Amino acid sequence: MNQLIKKAMKGDADAFTELMEQNMQSMYKTAWVYLKNDMDIADAIQDTILACYENLDTLRNPKYFKTWMTRVLINKCNDIIRKRQYFEDIEVVALEGELDQQFECCEWKELLNSIEEKYSIVILMHYYDGLSAKEIGKVLGLNTNTVLTRLRRGRQQLRKELEVSEYQTTALRQVL
Repeated sequence: MNQLIKKAMKGDADAFTELMEQNMQSMYKTAWVYLKNDMDIADAIQDTILACYENLDTLRNPKYFKTWMTRVLINKCNDIIRKRQYFEDIEVVALEGELDQQFECCEWKELLNSIEEKYSIVILMHYYDGLSAKEIGKVLGLNTNTVLTRLRRGRQQLRKELEVSEYQTTALRQVL
């Protein structure tokens, strides 16, 4: 296994793939302890594989590969748990009737659902919870600049969705 890790560290994609396949069952079991949901587990494992591939050069000692990979997986699981908890908190507030009525508007929900989750979560946290980029970064475990970038890109996606929606509404009015 040590040779396989060294090959992967030198950029051998086949060695990396084989390494991930050998550790798949272990990753699944570890993720299951945290998440207990197959879809979330699959997301955590996928994110872990990508993160490990992109950051394999940061591994200092090949004999600690499995420990390093497991730590990355646990961090990814914790990210999913934080996101899940945040959305559960929003649902509780909605059930208690304390959420802004604009959010209850189906069009707004559809609009948020139309953009990528990584953007919609920061938009919700910023505009509805009034959190700063720094606070959002702490909650989600992201760099402040990453949060700012996601806010900007989320706004851009929302603008595009609104433009498409307005175009469709105008076209529909012309037909009617």
